[in-house]
Amino acid sequence: MTRWLPTLLLTLAPAAVADTRSFVDRPDLPAEAVQSGSAFLTAETRALQADDFANPGYLWVERGRELFGSGEKACSSCHQADTLAGAAAHYPQYDAAAGALLNLEARINRCRQSHQALPPLAYEAEELLALTAYVATLSQGQAITVAIGGAAAPYFQQGRAYYFQRRGQLNLACNQCHDDHWGKQLRGDTISQGQPNAWPAYRLEWQTFGSLHRRIRDCDAGVRAEPQASGSEIYTSLELYLAWRARGLSLESPGIRR
Repeated sequence: MTRWLPTLLLTLAPAAVADTRSFVDRPDLPAEAVQSGSAFLTAETRALQADDFANPGYLWVERGRELFGSGEKACSSCHQADTLAGAAAHYPQYDAAAGALLNLEARINRCRQSHQALPPLAYEAEELLALTAYVATLSQGQAITVAIGGAAAPYFQQGRAYYFQRRGQLNLACNQCHDDHWGKQLRGDTISQGQPNAWPAYRLEWQTFGSLHRRIRDCDAGVRAEPQASGSEIYTSLELYLAWRARGLSLESPGIRR
């Protein structure tokens, strides 16, 4: 995305100047308009994602399957794979014991610390990507549904505010691309709605597998804002808002994205 931004800034400048509303006044993407990012891919890339043998993300899934069932205190000693079907589609979620909003990566790390006496894995560590990818595939095809009330409500509002907040030297917000200009062409590419349902995913630009937070960091760097830390509260809150915004979409991980 970074290489597009000088052109994107010129494209959005009139709308950005005219739009002086606060984030609380701005409408969310209507549920009836929601489309997966795969709808904006080329036919060839969609076919690559759909092919379990050609999709490179399955290299991480298979590694995750091995990790899930290995070790003295394996994940599989507590969780049978079929009991986790659908679980990933409900994250992030508030965890009362942790007193915090947890995404799937944080849940895996909390299990490692609390039940396996193992240290947490770093964000983007191959092992964490692999375990997250495997657990996510167990919910493939399930509709994303997250809770945003109760203790989760402040996180939801924080994530929504970040989505609509203009930032960085380019003074752009997420919504200016993904709500206001989705479906439009930009240098031969199509702007998507920025939906999270394919993550963790293999990104062609990276030539490797990565988390949603890595993708968000790229967006923040692209508008020349200081990226937040992967796994931070603000990014996890944004992830909750994005998951709510994607409500009803099927989980596709491991996706292929540009």
